Amino acid sequence: MRFGICIPQFVEDAAFDPGALHGFLARAEAHGFESAWTQEQVLGTMPNLGPLETMAYAAACTSTIRLGCAVLITTLHSPVHLAKSIGTLDQLSRGRIDVGVGTGGRRMFSAFGVDPDSFVARFTEGLELMKALWTQPEVKFAGRFWQVDGAAMEPKPFQKPYPPLWFGGNAPAALRRAVRHGDGFIGAGSQTTAAFAAQVPVVREALAEQGRSGFRIAKRVYLAVDDDAARARERLSAALHRLYGFFRLPDLTPVTVSGPPAACVEGLRAVADAGAEMILLNPLFDEAEQMERLAAEVMPHLA
Repeated sequence: MRFGICIPQFVEDAAFDPGALHGFLARAEAHGFESAWTQEQVLGTMPNLGPLETMAYAAACTSTIRLGCAVLITTLHSPVHLAKSIGTLDQLSRGRIDVGVGTGGRRMFSAFGVDPDSFVARFTEGLELMKALWTQPEVKFAGRFWQVDGAAMEPKPFQKPYPPLWFGGNAPAALRRAVRHGDGFIGAGSQTTAAFAAQVPVVREALAEQGRSGFRIAKRVYLAVDDDAARARERLSAALHRLYGFFRLPDLTPVTVSGPPAACVEGLRAVADAGAEMILLNPLFDEAEQMERLAAEVMPHLA
């Protein structure tokens, strides 16, 4: 079992502590986490630092841990600018970047000038253009949304042909799209383990149909280690309400894993049994303390 840890991004105005984040990342490397991840939420009441900028800072603070975002809503970005930013990050980190991508939800598109009736086509075409910019010395691209005639983007990403692409999504069509175009699938933290368990067979069936290998399956898990189980649930519920309030999602407590270490081990073991090869651990408060407890009291029981 491999583990990722979420980089603390929830920072109130003027409260960012550079030393604390540097220390958190150093401890994550020392604990042997495979990767450290950001997430993207441009709109919302939770004060959330931008993912690419946070990854750039993390790259400067670390030397071995991989750095990712799960996920970038690529339909809301210019694929040309996004390809440049990701390629630059991959060079600055010497090839330690993972890229999560997702189509997004219809309710947010009007704020970004994106037609909600064409977002899947825009998503797929944007990925094709980014891959072309990352791999071709001269790009000629005649798309529906973007056109490029003989342009180049240098330098290419450090990783060849480009950083691993992890796909989010939950519908069967989205899962099959992940297998066609990506290198991994990462289940959403806002979904239950049971929902994830139903998605994994769809992914594996698509992999078998296409004869794919080397494709990875992971899941984000919102969690809290606390000897007081009721307190853990209450704090997680409040944090999730603030994080997802903009999207008006229902109570998300059922998606979480919380309580004393033994309860967390049981909950994470269920995620692994459902098919996760990597679990992205996502504390939502007291992140440094939570990471220490996870590394000392939970992860050793899941090796």
